[in-house]
Amino acid sequence: MATGYRPEWVQGAFVDFIESRLHSFWSLSIPKIRLLARHRLSDDLIALQFETNRAFRQRAFSTQKGWQGGQYLNVSVVLAGICHQRSYSLVGLPHQPLWWIDDSSNAKTGKNLPRHTVTVALKPQGLVSDYLTKRMPIGTAIHSSIPTGSFTLAQAALAQKYLTKEPEHNQLTPLLFIASGSGITPMLGLITEALRSGHQVTLLHYNRTILLQSQWQTLAATYPDFTYHLIDTEDSNTHLAGTRHLTADSLLTLNLLWAETQIFACGSQALLTSLYNAADQIPLPDDKSLRDNIVVESFGTSFVNATDEQTLDEASTQTVYLRARQRQFSSDTTLLTAAEKAGIRLTHGCRQGICQLCRCQKISGVVKNIQTGKLSHDGHEFIQTCINVAVTDVVLDV
Repeated sequence: MATGYRPEWVQGAFVDFIESRLHSFWSLSIPKIRLLARHRLSDDLIALQFETNRAFRQRAFSTQKGWQGGQYLNVSVVLAGICHQRSYSLVGLPHQPLWWIDDSSNAKTGKNLPRHTVTVALKPQGLVSDYLTKRMPIGTAIHSSIPTGSFTLAQAALAQKYLTKEPEHNQLTPLLFIASGSGITPMLGLITEALRSGHQVTLLHYNRTILLQSQWQTLAATYPDFTYHLIDTEDSNTHLAGTRHLTADSLLTLNLLWAETQIFACGSQALLTSLYNAADQIPLPDDKSLRDNIVVESFGTSFVNATDEQTLDEASTQTVYLRARQRQFSSDTTLLTAAEKAGIRLTHGCRQGICQLCRCQKISGVVKNIQTGKLSHDGHEFIQTCINVAVTDVVLDV
């Protein structure tokens, strides 16, 4: 019998094909989500609730029992015949009630939404986010990954090797969560998970408006070890150490045991830069660095040695050659953005260094990863065009 014949695979693919023609939400193997409702959290942040299909639930719950706090979804949206991929953080946990009971659509209909749902929160900016938050009809189904990402509570265990001593009385590591703007979205699930596990938890959220306040109040009433500070950058009464910005002084007002504290951060480049600068000003015993205790959400392009003045605009202009296409273009920013400015379309997905769809082989030249600051060697290797800038002239096998 020919070993290449796989009748069960052919059957599954055929069923998938037929199901997709009968209903856009049905699939035997492809995870999909369907928009159920929208809820405005603030002027610039909107929560979206999606129902998950059977393939999503089977893959998510059979392999990882749902998802962990801090993980995200990759979603695919077709606009004007072009497939765009974006990544959005999940709000909450698989069995954590999230949808707002005062939502007007629920109040009017009196109906309960389906049980198997996921919630994301995003700003209505950019091509895909604007479509999802404003124009995509309720009931529309789109392709999705299952929950993924390493910005999870499990990362706290990795920090133990950096601690100067074991926490007293075998207590769990104290956790500090720092967010700005929409960086708060992965924190609810993370913090709930941490409190249920017995961690001492502190939250700092910097924003122009207060978000998820009722959820934080509920957690604080349930767990005595939870403290939160919602810093309204326009209200001086909420500021720490007399400043609207994150500084070493504002961190020190928290009175945490810094040598034992694990820090999770998600937010703007300005917030991450301020955090690293503040960490450098807080000394630890035995020449340890507080930077080693920081876990940054992977959407953040955190320059570990960045200052406010360091930007990609300072990059010199280099020439990028596409060997397979016999094309070239000048680049003073990321390779993907520079190619698009030159009218050259390259394969891409999330544009944030996560999905790997932009990965290609570099033949020669040196590039710099804008997330880690790491320089490549001058030779063959695979790189991601969305998070690398050319330091010398570069040849890509594209």
